[in-house]
Amino acid sequence: MELFFLGTSAGVPTRTRNVTSILLDLQHPTRSGLWMFDCGEGTQHQLLRTAAHPGKLDKIFITHLHGDHLFGLPGLLCSRSMAGNIQPLTIYGPPGIRAFVETSLRISGSWTDYPLEIIEIKPGVVFKDDAYTVTAAALNHPVECYGFRIEERDKPGALDGAALIAAGVPFGPLFQQLKRGESITLEDGRTINGAAYLSPPRPGKKLAIFGDTAPCENALALAQGVDLLVHEATLEVAMEEKANSRGHSSTHQAARLARDAQVKKLIVTHVSSRYDAEGCAMLLAECRALFADSQLAEDFATVRV
Repeated sequence: MELFFLGTSAGVPTRTRNVTSILLDLQHPTRSGLWMFDCGEGTQHQLLRTAAHPGKLDKIFITHLHGDHLFGLPGLLCSRSMAGNIQPLTIYGPPGIRAFVETSLRISGSWTDYPLEIIEIKPGVVFKDDAYTVTAAALNHPVECYGFRIEERDKPGALDGAALIAAGVPFGPLFQQLKRGESITLEDGRTINGAAYLSPPRPGKKLAIFGDTAPCENALALAQGVDLLVHEATLEVAMEEKANSRGHSSTHQAARLARDAQVKKLIVTHVSSRYDAEGCAMLLAECRALFADSQLAEDFATVRV
């Protein structure tokens, strides 16, 4: 998987940061597609500066209905339609997301020429197929707000082709059956069990992408053991009380969660507009003081999962 940050500012855009939006490129061997998490104002303008194509978006997950996470959505939906894209798109978000989208389109005389599904979510599994499971949990914010945990199904182990050839299995279609763990019978009557020639399954990737939140119990469960956690760090630790009073977290609180949840890597985002480059360096240093493998997101940064 690969994460691409389209916007990393809290509340309002700055000269160097747009408001929140993240792309997830699944890069799965059997399926393509882009997932978007939040769509702040100006997101489609940010997309124009990338190689990502809106037509490849097939899911948009909205964490909550504050404008800096939402106001770019109507424009993106309409532009996607005007460009002639016909691929289906599904939006997942808290109750109210349907009314927002449908009202925006109706009163502006707009529409989509592609199938658009809007799913109002509640805590629990919000999406599952044969490759991925997406789970939502409520966070601590003044409006209903969610974090998402994305889990990729474990991948089959590698097939030991050399050992199979040594055992007299001819290279070809039989290898595909054995790769699936099936058994085959050779011309000499021997039965070959594919599972015996497979290495252990490779764990699928796991990541958690949070909306705005002050510390809460659900955050720990949602982030437990993920390869990558994306968490807000709106303010420095000296302003922690102010951050919490508005449903946000400080640098130390984000880093402490990453440490306690035993995540592999922390990316902090949703940075207050009060911080310039020097201030952002200070925020990152505060995170690393508690969790060494921390990174501060920048607009257009790409992170491998």
